[in-house]
Amino acid sequence: MDFVGTWKVYSEENLEEFLKAVEAPEMILKMRKDFKPTVVIEHNGDEFIYTLKTPVFNKVHSFKLGKETEIITVDGRKYKCTVREENGKLIAQTDKFASVREIQGDEMVEMTLTLRSYTKI
Repeated sequence: MDFVGTWKVYSEENLEEFLKAVEAPEMILKMRKDFKPTVVIEHNGDEFIYTLKTPVFNKVHSFKLGKETEIITVDGRKYKCTVREENGKLIAQTDKFASVREIQGDEMVEMTLTLRSYTKI
C-alpha cells in the first residue's frame, strides 16, 4: 500500500449529494464548495494517521487496520469506523457510508458510497 504522502483534492463529483446524505450541516456544505482539502496520510507501525487540511480547519483521525475507531466530524458528530485493506485498497466502513481509496498511477482515487437499507415489499 502506497497511500502514505500528501494528496491535494483537485476533482470531486456529487459532493453535495454525499454531504446531504450523511446529514452534514449547511455550514459544511457551503464551506466544502469553496475549498479543496489536502489529505496527509502517515503510517507509523500499525497505526495510520489521516489529516484533512483546509484553510478553515484541520481534522486528524488515527486508525489501525481492522480495528473499530471513533471518528468525529468537524461539527462534532461521531461515527464508529473500521478501515481495512483489501486488494490494495483502503476501505473505511461506517453505518452511514463506505469509502474506498485506491492508487491509480500517480493519483489516489476515492469512491464514497452512502449506505441504504431496503425492505422487500
